[in-house]
Amino acid sequence: MSPSANTRAGAEPVATPAGAVAVLVDGGDMDCGSGLLLLITRAMRRLEAGQLLGVRSAEPSVLTDLPVWADLVGHDVDAQVGETPGGPWWFAVRKLGATSQAGALAEIESGTVFSRGSRTPVGQRLWVYSNFDCNLACDYCCAESSTRADARRFSPDVARDVFAEFRAMGGREVFLTGGEPFMHPDLGDLLAAAEGTERTLLTNAMILGRGRRRQLLESLDRSVTLQVSLDSATAALHDRQRGAGSWERAVAGIGLARSLGFRVRVAATLYEEDPAGVEALHRRLDEEGIDRDDRLVRPVAAEGFADGGVHVSIDNLEPEPTLAVDGAWWHPVAVTNPNMRIADAPLPLAEVFGVVRDTVAVQDASARTGREVFRCA
Repeated sequence: MSPSANTRAGAEPVATPAGAVAVLVDGGDMDCGSGLLLLITRAMRRLEAGQLLGVRSAEPSVLTDLPVWADLVGHDVDAQVGETPGGPWWFAVRKLGATSQAGALAEIESGTVFSRGSRTPVGQRLWVYSNFDCNLACDYCCAESSTRADARRFSPDVARDVFAEFRAMGGREVFLTGGEPFMHPDLGDLLAAAEGTERTLLTNAMILGRGRRRQLLESLDRSVTLQVSLDSATAALHDRQRGAGSWERAVAGIGLARSLGFRVRVAATLYEEDPAGVEALHRRLDEEGIDRDDRLVRPVAAEGFADGGVHVSIDNLEPEPTLAVDGAWWHPVAVTNPNMRIADAPLPLAEVFGVVRDTVAVQDASARTGREVFRCA
């Protein structure tokens, strides 16, 4: 059979040496790393819980890798049959039920302190850098923001056009980030332009307490979610990464926002795995009343100011289309990376999404698997 892989599906069961299955995938001589798992994953999405997926493979490594994959995600390999001792081999894999699968995936996540996610359909979510100036200069800032950075402020006029097109295309979620968005003098207008979507505003929460920024905060619709950066349960790590005194002011900002009735999410950024530190942070957030679903722990991306962290590229990173006043990028963590710039202007948005979709389609057709979700919200 062709190594390019064929998939058959229909109302009638498909007979195989491993028994009757609902869908058959022929992986030829592909191994799991070169595209077979992508084919299997796609086929599994077409099945109901309890149905069987048939897999034919002439690649010996699949004998080891397929059962490992099934075990990781919680599916069951019901049967395995070799046509000869040297292959090819046939497998029947039973799809796990939704409830059990959620538990299995939770077990996978338990091996890391970093939050996991799933692919967000292109067109559902849009990131916008409102500005690049900031009251902080965090040592890992992917956007290279600081008090000295060029503000590069997003215009409310452009924002109105962008968000109108986004809504018309069926877009649902808008994330405004920076820099520090509360340093943008027209932040209220940007948020107003995004009405009709689920709006999340990323902030360090340090400059919300007084003056016009406090007035702006109090004037915002409470449907706006605030995502606040807080890297640790105590000041030591957070202040080392973000600047002396920043932890105490961030905690105060979280308290202020919650007292005003805002939903507050908290995002921590770490260079390395730190199970003890993350558990201490969770205890602290329990005390602050932050819901467990509103907590995010992400690794540093090796972009911008960072001198270490996770390497990201278009080949290994799920896209999160991101706009700035001077262009569009593959993902918010890559906004300083010219290799991940996908347009020289934020409009038209349809062209931005089109480039991303076409690129993903080519990658998927070429069986380039392994992109990871880098959660920023």
